[in-house]
Amino acid sequence: MKIPDYVGPLAYGLKMGVILPGMDIVKKVYEPLAQCHRDGLLDDKDVVCVTESIVARAQNNYITVNDIAREIKNELGLSDQGKVAVVFPIASRNRFSMILKGIARAVPRGEVAVQLSYPNDEVGNRVIDADFAEKLDKELICLEDLGDQKFKHPLTGVDYINLYREIIEKEGAKPNIFLSNDPLDVLVYKPDGIVAADIHTREVTKKAISSKFNNCITLDQICNEGEAYSEWGLLGSNMSSGEKLKLAPRDGEEVVNLLRDKLKKELDIDVQVMIYGDGAYRDPSSGIYELADPRPAFAVTEGLNIFREGVKYKYLADQCFHEDDLNAEEIEAFIADCTRTDATDDCIDREGTTPRRMEDILASLADLVSGSADAGTPVVVIKGFLK
Repeated sequence: MKIPDYVGPLAYGLKMGVILPGMDIVKKVYEPLAQCHRDGLLDDKDVVCVTESIVARAQNNYITVNDIAREIKNELGLSDQGKVAVVFPIASRNRFSMILKGIARAVPRGEVAVQLSYPNDEVGNRVIDADFAEKLDKELICLEDLGDQKFKHPLTGVDYINLYREIIEKEGAKPNIFLSNDPLDVLVYKPDGIVAADIHTREVTKKAISSKFNNCITLDQICNEGEAYSEWGLLGSNMSSGEKLKLAPRDGEEVVNLLRDKLKKELDIDVQVMIYGDGAYRDPSSGIYELADPRPAFAVTEGLNIFREGVKYKYLADQCFHEDDLNAEEIEAFIADCTRTDATDDCIDREGTTPRRMEDILASLADLVSGSADAGTPVVVIKGFLK
């Protein structure tokens, strides 16, 4: 479908049937794309976006709570009576509750210290009320300091402090939950091993802890090899059925390149392909940053390793009108012909056009189009972004 000149970039979702473990994901995604091509809806320079969920499911990329417990115990050298600490986990049932269950199961007669950041976790979920924390005026807040106060998430209604305490207790371990924004405060609890459980700042957290303590790992070091694994380890995992977790897709680059090659061979079209997860979007109402995956795109074909940048359209329009006295047609012609090869990244013409990674923009758009509810469109085609 050739987009008319008066239409800018657009995206549409493709409805697919249920994807189950063992299916050939490249073949399953190719089939609706071939139908799109026959209907004139797929062209060169389009971007095919496949959600990570169906890729991982087709790969049967599942692990269990017992798998996590075993790897945590081995990686940190813990005994059943050991003391393990978890620093800066996000407040999420889907993303972290099962991981915490596995960590607690690694020390069934020991202790689990959980250090939460406050007032919010790293992606903006509220842990405690900011005004309450300010009144306490303490750097390290223990459960005793909270008294009878209960802090429920404003959207989910979950009290994550209590939820995490109950998860640990059900596994037989003793919970020690506290709040602090200094990762070194965890050493007060004298752990045998530490899991830096944050997502985007994990290496900074690990580095700080490792300056004083030599037995610290991050979530991407767990479940990153074996029969079911991901290069991202437990990062990007989701709660599944029973005691299973679905990991992020493995070998994502191989998948996107296989799909791109198949489309080129079978349909003679040259597209780019990505596997996307959470979009990099911050909800202005709740303040929650939706990116609970380690990055918006888990894998992309080579043509997406670029930045989206350009001249400041609005600035040039104003400049041409107010300073050069051009009319609308003259301004449009000027901007259309303006390649600006002489413009540096910091020149005024580019003011406000911060270069952004193309994969981050497209993955965020795809995530908004597909959603995580009942849209049933795990494949999104984006047109008009690539020149």
